[in-house]
Amino acid sequence: MIIRVDIDETICRCPEGIDRCYENTQPIQLNIDKVNKLYDDGHTIIYWTARGSRTGIDWYEFTKRQLDSWGAKYHELDCNKPYYDLFLEDKSARIEDYIT
Repeated sequence: MIIRVDIDETICRCPEGIDRCYENTQPIQLNIDKVNKLYDDGHTIIYWTARGSRTGIDWYEFTKRQLDSWGAKYHELDCNKPYYDLFLEDKSARIEDYIT
């Protein structure tokens, strides 16, 4: 499987709020370990983040160093995730579950 994993509030906590917290994030090791297990089981892991999507700041190198320092295993880092509040699609948040 190809698995896209969000970063902020999924594998780390942002204590100061999104867009201002990246330097102070705290890893959630239990969740990193869960994703690492998926990697070890042969799945393709793509960390997918919206960091900088609203500000235009390029957080790629910083985020890559952060993931590596946390011991996160992955195949790719994609910093082109759009900012949104709800993403309806056919595999994770189906429209039938939100709109009746």
